[in-house]
Amino acid sequence: MTSGQRGRVAFAALPAVALAAVAVTVFAVFSGRSGSAARGPAGHADASAAPLAIPALPTSPQPAFTPGRPVLLDHPTSGARWAPVLRPVVAHREPSADSAAVATLSTTTPEGTTNIVLVLRNELSGGTLWTLVRLPVLPNGTVGWVPRSALGGYVFVETHLVVDRANLLATLYRDGHVVFRAPIGIGTPDAPTPAGEFFIRDKLTKFRSPFYGPVAFGTSARSPVLTDWPGGGFVGVHGTNEPQLLPGRVSHGCIRLRNEDILRLAHLLPVGTPVTIR
Repeated sequence: MTSGQRGRVAFAALPAVALAAVAVTVFAVFSGRSGSAARGPAGHADASAAPLAIPALPTSPQPAFTPGRPVLLDHPTSGARWAPVLRPVVAHREPSADSAAVATLSTTTPEGTTNIVLVLRNELSGGTLWTLVRLPVLPNGTVGWVPRSALGGYVFVETHLVVDRANLLATLYRDGHVVFRAPIGIGTPDAPTPAGEFFIRDKLTKFRSPFYGPVAFGTSARSPVLTDWPGGGFVGVHGTNEPQLLPGRVSHGCIRLRNEDILRLAHLLPVGTPVTIR
């Protein structure tokens, strides 16, 4: 290789070396400025160093939807709740399939309406959520545990019907306030209206016999003496074709109201309402 060729090779390699040197020099110069020359007497950064800073990232655009805080569905906290029976199920004495059976619940009532139960509370046991419900069986006041999966969604009510056998009076409360009151007929001493805690199971209309009046409500209460009656002797709340007998102890255990009173009550009393007979 001639001296001229060697010169051309060295010249061709010069830009890369020179560029590296320039880069190091520039870095040192600017590093010196930012580290020393850019600082004032008190050691504060000089405003002239600001253009060399990395620009801030743009702010995020406002989201199209901001999720709110999760809340429970609104329902009364002082009322009661009931649920329909979705499939035939055995109610147990304890929240366990190994405990004794108390009763079997069907999906329909003897009247052909959807069977419902009054819900008292829930409990998780053995990996299964169980529900304690009030049962429409004898002895009155029986409760039992069923799997929550056998029941439908909850329906909440704020009403409470109280039947006063001593004063022959029915009173309906809504959210603790009296909204209805009327004289009643109850069972005779031979076929008494049972005392206890029950609930309204269904609502029936269009009777062929005027004996029941225009509307009747079926309850979970059962007569302790008329067990051979159709459906098992369930206690109803209904009208009458003999209003002159009211108030009085005149029925086979059912709670009778004058027809004008039962029609008023029909607009105020939802299915699932707890019933106290005292």
